[in-house]
Amino acid sequence: MYMSPMAAVMLSSAPRHVLSPIFPPPDNHVPPPTALPKRGPAFRRLPSAVLRSAIRSIYVPESTSAAPFPGALGSSRSDWQTNCAILASKAASNSSSSSSSGGDNAGAASNEPRSSNDGNHYHLASPTPVNGLKQNSATLDLVPVANLPRPLSISDLSPSPKHGSSVRVAYQGVPGAYSEAAAGKAYPNCEAIPCDQFEVAFQAVELWIADRAVLPVENSLGGSIHRNYDLLLRHRLHIVGEVQLPVHHCLLALPGVRKEQLTRVISHPQALSQCELTLTGMGLNVAREAFDDTAGAAEYVANNGLRDTAAIASARAAELYKLQVLADGIQDDSGNVTRFVMLAREPIIPRTDRPFKTSIVFAHDREGTSVLFKVLSAFAFRDISLTKIESRPHRHRPLRLVDDANVGTAKHFEYMFYVDFEASMAETRAQKALAEVQEYTSFLRVLGSYPMDMTPWDASSSPSPPTPPSSS
Repeated sequence: MYMSPMAAVMLSSAPRHVLSPIFPPPDNHVPPPTALPKRGPAFRRLPSAVLRSAIRSIYVPESTSAAPFPGALGSSRSDWQTNCAILASKAASNSSSSSSSGGDNAGAASNEPRSSNDGNHYHLASPTPVNGLKQNSATLDLVPVANLPRPLSISDLSPSPKHGSSVRVAYQGVPGAYSEAAAGKAYPNCEAIPCDQFEVAFQAVELWIADRAVLPVENSLGGSIHRNYDLLLRHRLHIVGEVQLPVHHCLLALPGVRKEQLTRVISHPQALSQCELTLTGMGLNVAREAFDDTAGAAEYVANNGLRDTAAIASARAAELYKLQVLADGIQDDSGNVTRFVMLAREPIIPRTDRPFKTSIVFAHDREGTSVLFKVLSAFAFRDISLTKIESRPHRHRPLRLVDDANVGTAKHFEYMFYVDFEASMAETRAQKALAEVQEYTSFLRVLGSYPMDMTPWDASSSPSPPTPPSSS
């Protein structure tokens, strides 16, 4: 037989003799036990003198199927708690009335509402009705709120940067890379976290190691960085901004090395292609070898003491790795700019008070080029300018077979199309355009709607370097 703790306290405090019962027991009545086990000290014991004035007899049936009181709601825990609350309110009311008759001072003291917290129990500050009956100075045996465990929140997993603290930004490369400079431009005074691969930077944000990621997607000379377009589709991060960084290449070597001593030049493939004409015009008879990134090439030359090898990297890389600059600004085009995107776990709320750009990716499973024409027309009819369109082979469906009775079977490539257009998702025209695009495509995903980078372009300007990650 289940008995609530309050009922156990009442029974242990009540007199053993039985007066005229309030509720007569049924025919199969079994006398209650002479003693009941006491519960833990978590509940306050009410004085027996208070209970005698209200509680005359309590019947506890032995069978769990029988109701504790004739005509009661049942024998569930909630029913027992309701009955005990009624009895406790009656006892408190009788005690208040008896104490008020003893004198004016006592009555004034009993009628004055009080509120206290002794560390284990909470007392009502004013009489609160319980089941229609008012109670005065009744004690609620509740677990203190301060002792309850607080549920975990997102801020416990990765606290958002507070005022004065830095944002953790992941980038691909080593300190001195152009991606590090882009991270410093996107988030000044940020804590830059270097990653050896692009996918590691994506995972760093997904695993709450970093708050943001800044990764390149296209260069004005080398074109698109296809690897990051594929990763944008594979991962569930959102584009929350963009930054355009002028690229200023330098030819770096160990101190004291002359150009005539060089036999090879190492750097990122994009940097080698962007400086090809300049290196040829300098009359250098050197082999050109690809490296993981520009700053990594400078670090490799410095750490291994290679006096016959030069690296193409930034001026900051020369400062970090104690290299000398043999030639400054060796890029073939002075307007060499790389566009980076800023990635986060959650999208930002699009706005209309400033220029916005939206990036989408879609695919279609219909034959012919008319589908792509219809998709582009959805933007043209609404005067939405497209800034980029990129096609990538469909990884899961690279080929599509087309049967023609006249010419036979043909194999067509299946593509995913990446499109950037100048409009915010908060604008009605953009929403209607995407609703129409969805009718023609089998797959559509918004990668992000974010503010455009409107900062003036200056090839000689360089952003302040970000804060290196702490060793702890």
